[in-house]
Amino acid sequence: MMISELAEAAGVKVSTIRFYERRGILGAPGRTASGYRAYDAGDVDRVRYLRRGQELGFTLAELATMLGLSRSRDPFTAEIAALGKGKLAEIDARIEDLVRVRSALAGLLDAQCADPSAPCPIVEALARPTASGAA
Repeated sequence: MMISELAEAAGVKVSTIRFYERRGILGAPGRTASGYRAYDAGDVDRVRYLRRGQELGFTLAELATMLGLSRSRDPFTAEIAALGKGKLAEIDARIEDLVRVRSALAGLLDAQCADPSAPCPIVEALARPTASGAA
């Protein structure tokens, strides 16, 4: 199949296929007699794997590592499980941070800018230095 057919079958854009090839995570395809790239069903599976993995938050480097590990005799290696557990911990940390940020924003919204002669409490709160001192 040609690159446009691969892109359609995998649900990505042609530019995504080319990006994966440049990064070396999608092997160089064979070529037809006329020089067009020629892909097969295995390439469709790999591109879907990469797309879904990225949707789950894995980096291309992590996905490449998992692909390499999955080629071993035991595809359910401890390293793959460790990568998955690490990603899950990252997601949990992001969720906790988002809950904290949401709570802070909800608190700010409770302090409405009711008095036009006074500074808005929301703007004042956002202008204050953070507890960590980071900007």
